[in-house]
Amino acid sequence: MNRTRPTSIIGLAVAGLVIGFLAELATSSMGAAIFVPPLTLPITLVAVAIIVVAFAVPIRRAVRGHSVRRIDPFQATRIVVLAKACSLSGALLVGAGVGVGAYLLTRDVLPSGNAILLTALATAGAVILLVAGLIAELFCTLPPGDDDERTENVHVPTD
Repeated sequence: MNRTRPTSIIGLAVAGLVIGFLAELATSSMGAAIFVPPLTLPITLVAVAIIVVAFAVPIRRAVRGHSVRRIDPFQATRIVVLAKACSLSGALLVGAGVGVGAYLLTRDVLPSGNAILLTALATAGAVILLVAGLIAELFCTLPPGDDDERTENVHVPTD
């Protein structure tokens, strides 16, 4: 599995920004109430971030040789896929949060209550999820082994 590329993260963040901004614009133009993220969203995002890093720590210990316990390769694969999903969904949610925040701040009249604070908290939770996904993915990376070094030095003749 390839590591998450920065272009994927940037592309999803930009897509989320556009979707978040346009969704708020369409909702308010129809006369409906705008979307304000609930307080439980950043709490849930941070909880998922903690869980994904906690799942990746035993794999890192086993890879680095600090643990004698064997890791199931299927479990490691599931955790790295979860980490990648967290980083990509975190990027999308960061963009959506920035888009909603940009819409709220560009209005003539600022929304009442704590809509801007809740949006900022949701965006911060998404950033934490993105970073945790990237860290967990890094924890699941195998160091180059002896086989990798041998295959790099082998010259394959071409016809």
